[in-house]
Amino acid sequence: MKSRPALARTLVSAATVVALAAGCTAADPGAEPPAAPAASPTASAEGAPQGFEDLYAQAVDWADCGDGFDCATVKAPLSWHDAAAGTIDLALKRHRATGDRQGALLVNPGGPGGSGVDYVGYAWPTFGERLREAYDVVGFDPRGVGGSTRVTCFDDARKDVSLAKDFDTTTDEGLEAMAAEYAAWGAACEKNTGELLANVDTQSAARDMDLLRSVLGEGRLNYLGFSYGTQLGATYAGLFPDRVGAMVLDGAIDTTLDADQISAGQAAGFEQALRNYVADCQGGDGCPLKGDVDDGMRTVRHVLDRALTDPYPTSGSRRVTRNLAFYGIAVTLYAQESWPSLTQALDEVLTQGTADTLLYLADFYNDRADDGTFSSNSAEGFRAVGCLDSRGTTDVAEMRAQLADIEKTAPTVGTFFGFTGLVCRDWPVPVVAQEFDLHATGAPPIVVIGTTHDPATPYAWAEGLAKTLDSGVLVTYDGEGHTAYARSNDCVLDAVDSFFVDGVVPADGLRC
Repeated sequence: MKSRPALARTLVSAATVVALAAGCTAADPGAEPPAAPAASPTASAEGAPQGFEDLYAQAVDWADCGDGFDCATVKAPLSWHDAAAGTIDLALKRHRATGDRQGALLVNPGGPGGSGVDYVGYAWPTFGERLREAYDVVGFDPRGVGGSTRVTCFDDARKDVSLAKDFDTTTDEGLEAMAAEYAAWGAACEKNTGELLANVDTQSAARDMDLLRSVLGEGRLNYLGFSYGTQLGATYAGLFPDRVGAMVLDGAIDTTLDADQISAGQAAGFEQALRNYVADCQGGDGCPLKGDVDDGMRTVRHVLDRALTDPYPTSGSRRVTRNLAFYGIAVTLYAQESWPSLTQALDEVLTQGTADTLLYLADFYNDRADDGTFSSNSAEGFRAVGCLDSRGTTDVAEMRAQLADIEKTAPTVGTFFGFTGLVCRDWPVPVVAQEFDLHATGAPPIVVIGTTHDPATPYAWAEGLAKTLDSGVLVTYDGEGHTAYARSNDCVLDAVDSFFVDGVVPADGLRC
């Protein structure tokens, strides 16, 4: 989708959002791994594309990086189509199996732009005990992201200004100003990233995953992907169906949809999640949203509209624009446990006229620290990967018609999901051609999980991906929030762990 706001950045941030709402830190990583691991499998050049044999056979030099984790850096080619183009670095973080090791499990939290290295550090304790006993859980930063060779665009000060900018999209002048801002992102990314910018597409990242499979000593790839990580996993399966091991895709993206359809689906998803929040809020004590659900939704829209014309003051020098207000609202919809934080933010705005809590939530979403620095390059990764993978229409009349349709189903938040074609209109490198089989013909069973009220990856997308994949098996979690494994219930946890540990494929259509 797009960066204004960057909500096709479908980070599986549920665990950290829950921690935010509870005012706590991530859980203790728990049991230490065995003092001496079982004999590590050996990398092999077998199955490597021509010219990349040495990279497939490289040894991984793991080093202790604290709290029971090991870290390493692996070399990957800059271009999978040109072995002479040089190499880049991929950052890895691993927690070794705590029991009898069955293999390595690669995990990705989403994005595009999400750090698997960061994710495995805080999410590992939430995984099922049986899975943690059986697998080395390995997080990786995809090419362009985090600790890997990364995309670099604006400096932090310029990025801060950009993420807060609002545009009046009801006018042609406003649309051109928006397009100019996206063009500035592209120019800065090209200047500061160089050749890598044309090589951070999802297909290249999926080829990196096969390289990681090899250097981890695995004959088949065992993989757990969330949100955008499901697109990454489905792409891998389409490229290497005979190398798929146990694969679970949670919070699925329907790979048959184009960028405009993704935007429309997300708008409806966030609208419904917000309605569910409002109904829940009004059913309790101290809710600042009065009247019925429709009245509450209109109040939220008023909060957003007011921020466009008169940004909210805070206790500091910053003001909360409409973009920042929406970031602050949207991030709490990723997990029901975060809804009290939204109530607190709205109560402050409506009763005091200030937006310190909304600003805190927006900064959390954007990985912004109090000093104005950013702890990740997720916004850069989102734009760079997204513009290589898929692009929406750039015809203004078509975009206005699309927004009109979106706002029929999402009258409160729909405006934030329009004009997505402008994000990549002036991107300096072209979109890549699709080289993978959408159906992953020949792959073993692939488990696809959908949450019925997922705002970021609507349930219909999981149904679509499970149907598109020849071997897709659909598991449904009836509930709120983004993704299901390790944050929903024992039914989902047991189904996933049994699949990975015992090889038991859940019944297609299982509802939890």
